[in-house]
Amino acid sequence: MKYQATALAGLLALGLAVAHAAVSPEEASKLGNELTPVGAQASGNSDGSIPAWEGSRRFRPEQLRLTYTELQSLRERKPQSMVSVISPNGADVKPSFVITRDNLTQYADHLSAGHKALFERYPDYQMRVYPGIRAAFLPDAVNAATLKNATAASLQGTDKVVGARLGVPFPIPKSGAEVIWNHKLKYRGSAVRRFNNEVIVAQDGSFTLARIVEDVKMKYGDPKSPSPIEEGLILYYLQEVLSPKRIAGQLLLVHETTDQTEGGRNAWLFNPGLGRTRRAPNVGYDNPKASADGLMFNDQTDMFNGALDRYNWKLVGKREMYIPYNSARIISPEATYERLVRKGHINPELARFELHRVWVVEATLKDGLRHSFRKRVFYVDEDSWSTAMVDCYDDRNQLWRFQEAHLTTFPFVPATTGSPEVHYDLQSGRYFVTASFAGDDYPDFSLDFEDSYFRPQTLASRKLRK
Repeated sequence: MKYQATALAGLLALGLAVAHAAVSPEEASKLGNELTPVGAQASGNSDGSIPAWEGSRRFRPEQLRLTYTELQSLRERKPQSMVSVISPNGADVKPSFVITRDNLTQYADHLSAGHKALFERYPDYQMRVYPGIRAAFLPDAVNAATLKNATAASLQGTDKVVGARLGVPFPIPKSGAEVIWNHKLKYRGSAVRRFNNEVIVAQDGSFTLARIVEDVKMKYGDPKSPSPIEEGLILYYLQEVLSPKRIAGQLLLVHETTDQTEGGRNAWLFNPGLGRTRRAPNVGYDNPKASADGLMFNDQTDMFNGALDRYNWKLVGKREMYIPYNSARIISPEATYERLVRKGHINPELARFELHRVWVVEATLKDGLRHSFRKRVFYVDEDSWSTAMVDCYDDRNQLWRFQEAHLTTFPFVPATTGSPEVHYDLQSGRYFVTASFAGDDYPDFSLDFEDSYFRPQTLASRKLRK
C-alpha cells in the first residue's frame, strides 16, 4: 500500500484512559484556509486526479433552495431528471474508465482489500470511475462550531468526548478514535423521515425485501438547539417496519448516547401482536442485527455505531482511493431493487466511483476482549467525515466481510450521507443492502419533532406511515 506522507502516520493505537488534547490555535487557523472548514486538505493532488475542494459552489442556486415538496413532485413527474437534480453541476454522465478483473493491477494501489476481493471472486464485477467532484459542504453554523471545537474538544479514552458543540469535534484529528467520532457526530440535518429499506440477497441472487420507515431527531447536531456533548445524547431514533407482513407494525425506539461502554444502548421494542413495549435486548457490538439474517452486526449500523472500547484505534494516515461518491443514480427512481440486485454484488451500472482522499483507521481487537471481527480497516472521506468503506477480518485474520456506503451530498440540507449501504459476506457469497429508499420517497429533512415524540411510554400510539 502506498500511503500519502503525513505526520500522523506514526501515531499508534488509542485506547489508554487519558485525555487527548485539542489542537493549538496555530493549527486551528488552518481551517478555512489550507484546510476546508471541516479539516480536509483544500487543494487537489499533484496530478489533478483529485480536484480542489469546491463545496456549495458546485451546486446550482435552485439545488440549494430545493424543498421536499419540490423534490417529491419532480420524482413523480420527471423521474428521469432526478440524477441531475441531486448531482453537482457538471458531473459527467459517462465514466472516464472502467476497472475490471483484466486491468485490476493497474489500479490496485487505490483499491481497498474488500473491493479487490469482489474482483477476484466475481468475474463480472466492474467499477465505473468518474472524474472526482468535491462538493460536500455543511451549514455555516456547523463550520463555525467546528472551528471552536478544534481548540476546545478532547477525547478521554475511547468513548468520552468533552468540550464539543454542534460541529465536527476533531477537524484536525490526532488519533484513529477521533476520526471515528467525527463520523459518529457528523452533521445530518436537524431531523429527517426516511425509508431505510433492507434486502437480504442469497447466493443465487434471489432476494427478500423489508420496507422500513424511520424518524430521527438530532440532538448534538441540531443548529437550532444543539445539545452539549456532556449531556451524552446524540439523537433520537424511531423505526417502524412496514413489510413483510409477519413483522409489520413492529417499532424500535433508540436514544443514541455517546458513552455506551457501561449500560449499552437505550432501546425499546413495541410488538403489535403482544400490544406492549419492552426494553430491547443488547443491540450493541457484534450482536446480530435482527433483520439481517446474520449478515450484519449492530455496531455496523451507519458503517460504525456504538462503543469503541473493545478496540485499539490506529490512525494510519491518508490514502487516495476509489470510493462510491456523488451517487445520485443509485438513489434515483430508476434504481429499483430488481435493477439493483445481482448475484454476488449490486449492479455496477448504478454505482459511481471517484478518486478521493480518505483517512485510514485500523481497529484491532484488544487482548482479552471479544468481538467477531478481530480487525477492521475504515476508510473515511476527508470532506464529509462519512465512512465510505470498511474491511472486516475474522479471528484468523482473514478478510471476511466488506462494507460499502454510496455517498451523496444533499445540497438543500446540506449534508453528505451513505445510501445504500452494502454488507458483503466474502466467504458465503451472500450480501445485505440497508439504508436504501429505492422506489420509495426521498428523505424528508423538513420535519421537526418534539422530544416527547420519542418517549417509550408513547411508543404504542406511534404510526409513522400508513
